[in-house]
Amino acid sequence: MKKLVIATRGSKLALWQSEHIKKVLEDAHQGLEVELKVMKTKGDIILDTSLAKIGGKGLFTKELEEAMLRGEAHIAVHSLKDMPIEFPDGLKLAIITKREDVRDALLSQKYKSIDELPQNAVVGTTSLRRRMQILALRPDLVIKNLRGNINTRIRKLKEGEYDAIILAAAGINRLGLSGEVNFVTPISTTEMIPAMGQAALGIESIDDPKVLELISILGDEEATIETTIERDFVGLLEGGCQVPIGVNAKIKGNEIIVRSIVGMPDGTELLKEKSLGKKSDYRLIGKELADTMIENGAIKLLKRAEELALKEIL
Repeated sequence: MKKLVIATRGSKLALWQSEHIKKVLEDAHQGLEVELKVMKTKGDIILDTSLAKIGGKGLFTKELEEAMLRGEAHIAVHSLKDMPIEFPDGLKLAIITKREDVRDALLSQKYKSIDELPQNAVVGTTSLRRRMQILALRPDLVIKNLRGNINTRIRKLKEGEYDAIILAAAGINRLGLSGEVNFVTPISTTEMIPAMGQAALGIESIDDPKVLELISILGDEEATIETTIERDFVGLLEGGCQVPIGVNAKIKGNEIIVRSIVGMPDGTELLKEKSLGKKSDYRLIGKELADTMIENGAIKLLKRAEELALKEIL
């Protein structure tokens, strides 16, 4: 195989991710040409409405998947946290890459931390997961929706629309944007549990042995184990952008620590669980944790959370 085509979104972060994968593949396979096919997705076009209202995670993948199914591209590079659990026939989640910093980060021109934010400070995020957890910490804060790419969000912060915004630390690091704002403070995963798959890239591929062999060098074992647990957990809870849900698995030697949270978007009701399992049992851990959460009422809580989000918040 002499040419590989990557379908990608056109945002700076998406292009950075795809260019990174392109370079790794070309360096590893002498004579291979890798081309980027840049596309706009529905999620890139509709910027004035919450993702939960217009369809959730698939908004950033559908057009790329359709290009692959038409034979116009072989793979697509996504932020794993934006990827759905299920895939169309003929496509698969083939590779999960090494993770960057999994934490969320608070960005502000004036304040170093969540604790330093004044009463009724305006914080920007459209994530129900982040909204839920920051309001649980600081119920006095005013949460204002924030859409657009990373650079647009930072510009809105600097123009004074928000006292602080919350973004994934991984995106800030990859684009080298930490110097754009006076304060960039990572939030501990014990304070704010990340989204499933946060900080890893997911390589979606056509189901072709030649393509799968070419991209096999991109995989990372630890990230694959951790994110498999997270995706299994969310899959059983039927969670996505429409519900506030966080889960993070972390390998520590031969053990894996998993933290999870679901709750109401306003932070008033939370259900949290922490589990410890053996690395060798990783294919069971996410499902067992989800079962525990379901026994404790997670499905009913998430249904109520979704109804509240769609009616009142979004």
